[in-house]
Parts: sequence; structure tokens; C-alpha cells
Amino acid sequence: MSEQQALSPDAAVQPPKHVAPQADHADVSKTIIQKIAQLRAWLFLGALIVVFEIWARIDFGGTFLGSPFNWQSVAVFAVAPLLLATGQTFVIISGGIDLSAGFIMGLAAVVAAHITNIAGLYLPLPLAMLVGIVAAMLAASVPGTINGLLISRLKVPPFIGTLGMYGVARGAAFLLAAGTTVPVKNSSFAELGNGRIFGIPYLVIVTICFVLIMHYLLSQTRFGQHNYAIGANAQAARRAGIDIKRHLLRLYVLSAVCAGLGGALYAARFTAGAAQAGEPLLLDSVAAVVIGGASLFGGSGTIAGTVAGALVIAVIQYGLVFMNVEPFWQFIAVGVVIIISVLIDQAQRRLSGAKYDE
Repeated sequence: MSEQQALSPDAAVQPPKHVAPQADHADVSKTIIQKIAQLRAWLFLGALIVVFEIWARIDFGGTFLGSPFNWQSVAVFAVAPLLLATGQTFVIISGGIDLSAGFIMGLAAVVAAHITNIAGLYLPLPLAMLVGIVAAMLAASVPGTINGLLISRLKVPPFIGTLGMYGVARGAAFLLAAGTTVPVKNSSFAELGNGRIFGIPYLVIVTICFVLIMHYLLSQTRFGQHNYAIGANAQAARRAGIDIKRHLLRLYVLSAVCAGLGGALYAARFTAGAAQAGEPLLLDSVAAVVIGGASLFGGSGTIAGTVAGALVIAVIQYGLVFMNVEPFWQFIAVGVVIIISVLIDQAQRRLSGAKYDE
């Protein structure tokens, strides 16, 4: 034994000095930032509500948050873009995009109006309404199937394939509507679009039920897990045995069916089918998904986040109308929120260690 060891017998058992606590603090800070990024849509929503509430009290001594009518209006405003965004969520998570959803919605609205009117001549009005809604969703599935075949079988990029179907669906909808709106003569259909139960619009109830089904499909089923896997790494998903071609076909049919339901409910709300029903809602649907936390690179996103994103857009749109602000500011406000959301998404990916192609 050496002289130093003899003088300090405890030296061999002394713990080494380390700086792990600093690393722990850094990890905690990174985790907090990532959590904030994941919840950004809900934070946006909360901030908007506070802003409009303060604005309403200062401007005319009223309340924005405390009015049930305001919340009913916001919910109705959110229905159509949310239905489009629900299907868009699946597509964006897979790494694609569906630019045709807006005019597929318009095509479905026209089909719903025509079929409801025709079925009403032979069937009870409530049954004729159901036939019209089912027909709208089936009609929407046709362009959705073509989108899926183009993208999965012929390897057409989603942007190009769905952009082409955008034009086809638009032309078909205007031809079917003869260039005008198609009024619906069905009291049950009108009740669905404008009626309420316990103060809650039927449109909102139907949308909530449908969104819950889509949430379950994405988060609790094999289809949803395969969707995340394809968006995160398509090559690894293929090696894992996932049939990507079949999945993509189903995916774009699902997106189109969501748009079809949106078109049918649009026709119910306005008691008329219009080819241009979904044209202004395409941007809103993509914005809702992005604001809700889905990455345009694929592999991440949730239906709950999309719901929050759709509510953010609806609160902006209705809140500015409520405050008597020129409606053109809506586009600026939504655009700013989209840009902020994308910047947050990029920062979140950098913190998580994701790499970007230069």
C-alpha cells in the first residue's frame, strides 16, 4: 500500500465529482419547451379568448366569454373546416396533403341536395335526408379513390395528384349544379342544419360524434398506428410489413368521405347545395391541422390538436365579426398564426434532434 493510500484510507470510496444536475436542468427545460409546443393550439385558443374578452369589455362593456350564443356560433363556424381538417389530419400525418378536399365537399353538397330532393318524392322526409347524406359521402369517395390510386399505384406526388382532382371535382360540381345553387326542399334536412337540442346545434352534435370516431381510429387502431409509421419513415414501415399502397388508397378515401360529410352538413345548414361550398375552407382545414400540432414533414399530429386548431380559426373569424372588424383581417390573423405554428414546429423538431435537409 502506498503512503498516500495509507494517509487517506477513505479516498478509494469517495464518489467522483460530476455535473449531471446541470444536464438534468437542461433536459427539464427542453421537456417544458416541447410540452408548450405540443399544446400550442390550446395556448393560442386561451390567449384569443382572453384578448376578445378584454376587448369586448373595454370597447362596449359586454362579454365575449360569458355569452352562450357566442359559443354556439363559434361551434357552428368550426363544423365545416373541422370535418375537412379531420381527414386532412390523417393525410398530413402520413406525409401527404389533400388539395382536392374543398371541391369534393362542394360536389358532395350538390349531390346531397339533389338526392334528398329526389328521395323525398318517394320516401318519408327523415329517411330521404339520410339517403341524401349517404349518397353525398359515397359520391365523395369516388374522387377520393382516384386520388388514392394516383398516389399509391402510379406514384403521383400528393400535391400534384390532388391538385388535378381539385379541378376535376370543381368542374363536376358546377356541371351537376348547372352553375347555380341547388335548394333543398326537406324540412328534416333543414332541422338538422339549424335545429338545437338543449341549446346545442344538431350540426355540432353530429360533428362531435364523428370526430370522436376519427380520434379512436387514429389513436387506438392498427390503421392509425400504421399511419404514423408511414409518415415517420415510409421505408422502415415497408420493411415492417405494412402494405403502404393499400393504406394510402384507404387514406385518401377517408379524407374524401370526411369532406363528403362536411358537404352534406353544409347543404343542411343552408338548405342548399353549392359547388363552391368548400373552396374557402381548404386553407382553413390545412391551417387547423398545422396549428393543432401536426408536422408537415409527417409522423406527428392528433385529432384533439386539430379540434383546437379549428376552434382557434373559428374564434378568430367569429371574434372579429363580433367586434365589428373588417372581415379581411381574418386572413391576416389566421396567416400569422399559421406562420407562428410552423416556426414552433421547426423549433420543436430541432430540440427533439430531427435533421433537416439543407
